[in-house]
Amino acid sequence: MISKSSEHGRSVEYPQPTMYILAFDVGGSHIAGGLCELGSLNLVSQSSSPLPNGPGSGSFVECLYRLAREVIGDREKQVVGASLAIPGPFDYAAGVSYMRHKLRSLYGVDLRAELAQRFGWQRDQFRFLNDAGAFLLGEVHAGVAQGAHRAIGLTLGTGIGSAFAVCGHLMTDGEGVPPGGEIWNIPYLEGTVEDLLSTRALTSSYAGRTGHSAKVIEIAARVSSDVSARQVFEAFGLHLGEIVRTILAPFAPDVVIIGGGISRAADLYLPSARQQFRSADVHLVASSLFDRAPLIGAARFWCGDKNLTP
Repeated sequence: MISKSSEHGRSVEYPQPTMYILAFDVGGSHIAGGLCELGSLNLVSQSSSPLPNGPGSGSFVECLYRLAREVIGDREKQVVGASLAIPGPFDYAAGVSYMRHKLRSLYGVDLRAELAQRFGWQRDQFRFLNDAGAFLLGEVHAGVAQGAHRAIGLTLGTGIGSAFAVCGHLMTDGEGVPPGGEIWNIPYLEGTVEDLLSTRALTSSYAGRTGHSAKVIEIAARVSSDVSARQVFEAFGLHLGEIVRTILAPFAPDVVIIGGGISRAADLYLPSARQQFRSADVHLVASSLFDRAPLIGAARFWCGDKNLTP
């Protein structure tokens, strides 16, 4: 876009400055911040910080503010708003957290009000969405799910997050969508889905087979020389495939995208997962954007149904 003015009777054109959206992804151990161009949603800068553990909500809000300063730089006047991807339970419309298992200092806090005060912005410049939903929107907009009519995103880490989308819009109900779009607590075998698809599941399975404790990244590094490590990931893939076949298939997804920390070892378990279902219409793939996906997705959510053509 350009602006025009008259100088000595001549029309002079000036390029309009690029506008930006600030995006945050609140994880289990850190907070990532990024700045996306309004329109293209290109991620132009990003940074991260350990999750603060100070009392009250002040340290959390201050951490977000510091991250914002880092990624915004000298573009403060060009930022139109901020979007936060954050796990539940959370009242995303109101901007109030109801988590008790982590971020307890935020319980019942009106984050929209506190952030507006700290940033000096209006309340409606801040928007909130589920972190798995942000991941899926990022992949739909700029990753492996581009062009998909129906898509599911799974984030595998300390827990399992899930999100469902139709034509780029997140769905929390409807045909084939579990209540609230969540699958972590759905009964599976003798426990729940999360009991078998999480970091805890991998590490406990390895410890049970070997008697030794190891992190997921360490188990993955041993696959070529350690039969138990290979079997752990194969069993993980088997459970994932069964979840796709029995719980996710009713949604009739074109693609199921795996994200989260465990997605970086996807080549170790996706082959066994794909063997559990035969539908050629469902593609089970790993994320192409990794930690950039939720930042881009959060920015996409901020835009809502606005035209994103630059």
